[in-house]
Amino acid sequence: METKVVNKNLIDLAKQYLKLLWKEVKNSIKQVSIDGIGWAALIALHLVTVPSLFGLMAGLTDFTPPVDMVLILWGALALFYVKSILEKNVVSIVIIGLGFIAQSIMMALVFFK
Repeated sequence: METKVVNKNLIDLAKQYLKLLWKEVKNSIKQVSIDGIGWAALIALHLVTVPSLFGLMAGLTDFTPPVDMVLILWGALALFYVKSILEKNVVSIVIIGLGFIAQSIMMALVFFK
């Protein structure tokens, strides 16, 4: 009789553990998805000026991106950079840093031909 009670308690404990584990997995997947969308948005922001800079490098156009757009974009990315540093989000820090470097190199190639 006592072993049945112990087995039932173990089964109940195992069920509770599995429920908690499943809840944690769902929360983790949700957080990874949210972070992934944020990282994709940062990359998309960096890519805003790429088509016009490539067009300038290839000689397809003589029009540069509007200066106000570039300044607002860089200002927003700088604020995201500060936010990432405060959150200690290493992936965002790396994405933004590499994006700034890549944009600077592209602009240098265009303007110092």
